[in-house]
Amino acid sequence: MLTSEDMLAGSRLSFDITVPQEVLTPGMEDRSSTPGDNKVKLRPLTIADLQTISRAAKDNDSLLAVLMVQKSMLEPALSVTEVSNLNLGLMKYLLDQVHLISGLEADTAHIKAMAEEPMARAAFLLSREFGWSPQQISELTLGQILLHLQMMTKGESA
Repeated sequence: MLTSEDMLAGSRLSFDITVPQEVLTPGMEDRSSTPGDNKVKLRPLTIADLQTISRAAKDNDSLLAVLMVQKSMLEPALSVTEVSNLNLGLMKYLLDQVHLISGLEADTAHIKAMAEEPMARAAFLLSREFGWSPQQISELTLGQILLHLQMMTKGESA
């Protein structure tokens, strides 16, 4: 049985990430620095981090990405403004690494498995049959979803 310490241990880890030189200086031929020089230290994001970041970013996806990288980066410590000024390739690379170490990366098999879940299939069917948006479907109760699915199988309309 996992203990609470076992479960929280992952949030205390840090990872030395080597940034490829071509990501740091795209388009430059002279890549004379050694790979050991191109390291940053990242930590996984926690639920508390994501809640704070999502409140701060609201509906701004680019600010969300900047805040995720900024909060995760331990060394070198960068301000939000500094992270905002990184080249796009470096920003994408760091964000991908943050996703990976935080457990946010989903592989193709996982995505396919999620699409086969009964609720995902029900949402797809309701969307196709009634033209409802994901927001409208998410507001339905389980009983309402089941009722509409049953009506669909009997050929009745809403």
